[in-house]
Amino acid sequence: MVALGVTLAVLSANEPEPEPEPAQKAWFEAITVRGAIDVYAAHNFNQPADHASFVPGTGTSGKRSDEVGLNLVSLEALVDPAPVGFHLWIAAGTGAEIVHQAEPSGESVGAQVWKYVQQASVSATVPFKRGLLLEGGIYPSHIGFESLASQSNWNYTRSWVGEFSPYYQAGVKAAYGFTDQLSAQLHLLNGWQTIADNNHSLAAGTQLALSFERWSLALNTYLGPEGDDVHWRFFGDLVVRVTVTRWLELGLAADAGLQQLAGGGSAVWHGVTGYARFQLARPLWLALRGEYYRDPMGAISGAGQTLAEGTATLEFVPWRNLRLKLEGRYDHSTARVFTDAAGGKVQAQALVLLGAVASF
Repeated sequence: MVALGVTLAVLSANEPEPEPEPAQKAWFEAITVRGAIDVYAAHNFNQPADHASFVPGTGTSGKRSDEVGLNLVSLEALVDPAPVGFHLWIAAGTGAEIVHQAEPSGESVGAQVWKYVQQASVSATVPFKRGLLLEGGIYPSHIGFESLASQSNWNYTRSWVGEFSPYYQAGVKAAYGFTDQLSAQLHLLNGWQTIADNNHSLAAGTQLALSFERWSLALNTYLGPEGDDVHWRFFGDLVVRVTVTRWLELGLAADAGLQQLAGGGSAVWHGVTGYARFQLARPLWLALRGEYYRDPMGAISGAGQTLAEGTATLEFVPWRNLRLKLEGRYDHSTARVFTDAAGGKVQAQALVLLGAVASF
């Protein structure tokens, strides 16, 4: 008995103590805060009388000519959905003003109500197999190659393909990754870049995406009535990104849309944009963009026209949190849509811009 007692005592002494439970994080420690200030100086060689480049409703970067402008100052707070999260993105500036111009007006809605809100959504991860992500509220559009934040884009100004497709949307989203490479999304939306509904019907959006180490592809769609409950919009968007080498990246965005018209028939439009980004030195990149955009009935651009655009951007990144972009851009339209010094309309414009984005 004595021997047994000694043995038990020895075993008990050698038994490892249970590890202490990890300390519970305070709620505020889960919040990530980030922000950015995007300023620019631009010169339009047309010297437009109203200082406004591009066409009405577009120009979410570099809109004002011959002055120093604040494109976007933004602040974000977010919590990853593990299992519940949120994302709040507040921004002001010419970019925020332009992007909300098409908001429907009415009781408690309109551009003045929402112009500072770029994202306000809640999200949750449902423990279904690989994890089903649900998100609802106002959040970035699933469509397009470029985003509203300049620091996320290769060029400083946006393409016409980008300007004539949604930057944000309001609704609910379900996203699921079938494998590490294949994922899908389903969206139920209030409308085409609107927070308030402009009719009594919801729209639908989808995404099917493939992602590999060196390339990715996404096919995005939008389907729903626009303006009323009868006349529908059908839209498709293809986005491709390829990392050729560590110093060369390529991109492609191709859009096509059809809008049913109140008087019968339909209007169609399409566009394609090519991107290339070269690393000239460790802190220096050159981005080239060229595009063709045809809207013969003015269904989406406001005028029956074919647009062509070429842009070259030299990006200097001296520190991780600062991006300087020197850009030259030329636009040509088959219609007179750009403003000149006398306040008249001409077919072309040429711009030079310097943008600076500081972020944290």
